[in-house]
Amino acid sequence: MQKFVEFTLGGLSTGMIYAAIALSLVLIWRGTRILNYSQGGMAMFTAYVALIVINHTGNYWLGFAVALASGLVLGAVLERAVIRQVARRAPMNAVIVTIGLLIFLEGLAGIIYGGSFRSFPPAFSVGGLSLGSVALGITRNDLFTAAAVLATALALGAVFRFTAVGLRMRATAFNTSVARLLGVRVGRVLTLGWALAGLIGALAGVLVSPATFLYPASMDSIFVLGFTAAVIAGLLPAASSSASCSTTWAVIWVPTWCRSSVWPH
Repeated sequence: MQKFVEFTLGGLSTGMIYAAIALSLVLIWRGTRILNYSQGGMAMFTAYVALIVINHTGNYWLGFAVALASGLVLGAVLERAVIRQVARRAPMNAVIVTIGLLIFLEGLAGIIYGGSFRSFPPAFSVGGLSLGSVALGITRNDLFTAAAVLATALALGAVFRFTAVGLRMRATAFNTSVARLLGVRVGRVLTLGWALAGLIGALAGVLVSPATFLYPASMDSIFVLGFTAAVIAGLLPAASSSASCSTTWAVIWVPTWCRSSVWPH
């Protein structure tokens, strides 16, 4: 039973990382109908920025803030400079461009930072938590990860539901032509969507790097699982994607526990 609790809670907390990637994919998909295959590369690159700031200043939270700001700027710049040039052409063009951006970002990171594995400091202790004599299989850093992603999902939900900006973003996602006729500046809304996706991807990169180490392709496997959970959720809004990611990862981990503990042979 203890192992079951450890694997379940560990799966749920790990799934929140993939929820962040799924959220960033959903933001772009619902606004532009483009699957951004460069999202993992963007997250990796901003994690490198955070690591450089942390190493130079010794301040984790400054690096955390700089990474989020870098993701915001990177997303906006890529949308304005690259994606907008191909958005009105055949849909496959944009997909190929995002794959090219992934290759470019990973190659650039390798040139600037090298290809070696780098350790990334966690925000909080990675010592396991327990309830009495029962180990929970999670750490304080896992709790921070889950809280950060959950707060982000709730904040996005509130923005979309209760603000004028969110209304414009929903209108653009529903029909760009109608939104433009109603006076929505669609270009700015799409840039904002990519900027927010870059910020959330940066959050995922900073949160997962202490567990995976940091190297140019470190986010590739994370992206694949986040993308899978987003597709399972039907590329729906924030709450559905977050729930799908956490549940999917718990479902992956529980059979692993059964195979290794209940049926070891």
